[in-house]
Amino acid sequence: MSRTSPSATPTPKQSDLFGAPVVVEAPAPQAAVPIARVQLEGAAAMELDYAIPENLSGEIVVGSRVMVPLQNRRMNAVVLELLKESPHRGRLKEIASIVAKRPMFTPGLLKLARWIAEYYLVSVHTVLRTMLPQAVRDKPGSFVMDSHLKLLREPPPDAFEKLRHKAPMQARVLDILRSCKGEATLSQIRKDVPRAASILPSLIKAGWITRSEVRVERDPFHDEAFLPSQALTFTDEQQAAYTRVAAAIDSTEQTKPILLHGITGSGKTEVYLQAIARVIERGGTALVLVPEIALTPQTIERFKARFSDRSDRIAVLHSHLSDGERHDEWYKIHEDRADIVIGARSAIFAPLERLGIIIVDEEHEPSFKQDEKPRYHARDVAVVRGSIEKCVVLLGSATPSLESFENATSGKYELLKLLSRTDGRTLPLIRIVDMRMERRKGTGTSVANTGILSEKLRTAITSRLEKKEQTILFLNRRGFNTSLACLACGETVQCQDCSIPMTLHKHENRLVCHVCGSRRLPPSKCPSCQEPGLKFAGYGTERVETVVREVFPHARIARVDTDTIQRKNQLRDLLRDFRAQKIDLIIGTQMIAKGLDFPNVTLVGVLNADLALNLPDFRAAERTLQLLVQVAGRAGRGEVKGEVVVQTHAPHSPAVQFSRHNDFEGFAQQELEQRRAFHYPPYTHVVILASRGKHQAMAEFALQTLHKRLLEGLPEDVLMGEPAPCAMAKAHGQFRYQLLLRAAKIRPLCRHIQQVLQATTLPQDVIVTWDVDPVSLL
Repeated sequence: MSRTSPSATPTPKQSDLFGAPVVVEAPAPQAAVPIARVQLEGAAAMELDYAIPENLSGEIVVGSRVMVPLQNRRMNAVVLELLKESPHRGRLKEIASIVAKRPMFTPGLLKLARWIAEYYLVSVHTVLRTMLPQAVRDKPGSFVMDSHLKLLREPPPDAFEKLRHKAPMQARVLDILRSCKGEATLSQIRKDVPRAASILPSLIKAGWITRSEVRVERDPFHDEAFLPSQALTFTDEQQAAYTRVAAAIDSTEQTKPILLHGITGSGKTEVYLQAIARVIERGGTALVLVPEIALTPQTIERFKARFSDRSDRIAVLHSHLSDGERHDEWYKIHEDRADIVIGARSAIFAPLERLGIIIVDEEHEPSFKQDEKPRYHARDVAVVRGSIEKCVVLLGSATPSLESFENATSGKYELLKLLSRTDGRTLPLIRIVDMRMERRKGTGTSVANTGILSEKLRTAITSRLEKKEQTILFLNRRGFNTSLACLACGETVQCQDCSIPMTLHKHENRLVCHVCGSRRLPPSKCPSCQEPGLKFAGYGTERVETVVREVFPHARIARVDTDTIQRKNQLRDLLRDFRAQKIDLIIGTQMIAKGLDFPNVTLVGVLNADLALNLPDFRAAERTLQLLVQVAGRAGRGEVKGEVVVQTHAPHSPAVQFSRHNDFEGFAQQELEQRRAFHYPPYTHVVILASRGKHQAMAEFALQTLHKRLLEGLPEDVLMGEPAPCAMAKAHGQFRYQLLLRAAKIRPLCRHIQQVLQATTLPQDVIVTWDVDPVSLL
């Protein structure tokens, strides 16, 4: 055993994608390669060399999970490389055993782990730990087993009649097997015969049935049926886009990532489906990433319907699965029993072989960014994995991130456009309502004057209800009231552990902090001046629901946010009811803003559209435009033209005006000019260093110390600000400070930061974090 410094994983050999399937293989273990460099798991994470014992020389390959001795204990480890020599040959301990016959990581994933570790400044161990679901990491191979029963022969009629009288439960088991075409599992039979297990030995001894142990798949969709669908006829734009994607799939050369910029309703999903069909026809596999759990049920339904002949070879990976389901779905992929994988950001690590295409739908979404170590961006990791695996990477969005759009216009990516909706449908008519003027009118009912529903929106909803059409109301804020302020001193009631106002949740009569989750009763007096005059202000989805139910008492209304969607499959069931027109109007947060397709929705109301415009983040306008365009795109996807009512206090802001005309490129041109002038992405890379601690002075001092040390030897092109409190200065009881660095080249900056961090001893009660290419500065 010897500790070594990390070294680059050798570039795996790649074969032609479809002439010969891409199988990234490790070198065949031979006597000339008796040493394995492994990455230890757990607290003692480090790379060590071990000798491969002769009895395991034919089994251990790159990516194998093994058990190795370390001092007086044994630990799990992953084989990173197979070596011919080690500087400590003769003193190496031997690998104790192999955990699984099949490698847990492909060489391509190991190479990807190296890249992530270097780019995002984390250890390889941290990345490998992230690549495996916890259920697989902690309990590998913990499958559910069941007994498979098979009817060999039936008793003669007279014997069967005797059996019915003497042993009716045995006869019942045989009846069940006959009704199931001679085969069933023990768990199926137990539903009718609870004591079936004690009855089986007699039936087996009589030679009537056989029993064998089988693995039971915990399939999250076992109780669902999907109606088969057929490929749709392309429009001219779709055909042109598909032809180019198909050419990239067929090519044996590495191709550029492709950005598919298609307006809402332009048929991007159909291009995805037919591209995947082409990959599968050629023996490849496909990976589809979606940003929101809300999109997953609809995406799965579309894919299961289209690939109905192989629906059992579609795997799903996302956080709403149980541990057992996630375990079994991962092994389904690992054992090469899945051709298509659909999931959220962590699905980018699915151990697919023969990967032919990676699709990132709604690639602009910030939820593709991991918010804890390793803080990777799944879209960027997809591009790198595509390069490693030599497969097509297809990024799709109606409102691409400015980083991807600039890459496409500069030639780094290939740009394809879908600028028309399918079937000749037109984009919805967007109306802007200035809520400042609405308040000045002072007319209408008391409800109308709350500043929630404008007269125009209220009239539009009434019209849709009369026509039996559906409406979506969007507000990206939960709760009833968003703040409680003192009329005497002006102070707002804030969370004691976080520097944000607490939100009233009326159904439980509690003030709730949406950062740390703490709850408290609303005070009767101001905590600061003890005066009794307190006033609630602002509104969230809970209050909107109350108002809408008051104004439209006969409408069937549902609310979709994290307060109402708590049990498994609840969101899926609610969206299905909405599609079946059992609900007239849905009120929701961003869970319903993107990707969903409901043909009977003809009206979308956006409440408080400028909610995020004033956030201290250079992406505030971009995020606002993307959200407005995406939520507006839910309207008019059927035969009836849609309408969107956008309520705002900033009607003249560029984000609102460009979204009104669905002019993403016009907005991008203006915004990119500003980004270039002020040295922000996509023309620079950003790194945020942050410190947090219970003692404000120590948290600030730690970051100031790092700032001074970073100045020494700082690369010339780096722009570094001063340490400052975060926009949310306190969260979870800890004070927070941050330091912003920008550079045209990220590698030299990351190396410099890493050197400074390794050479600096920080106070024990201060935690320093770093985020490369953050999607939010808050």
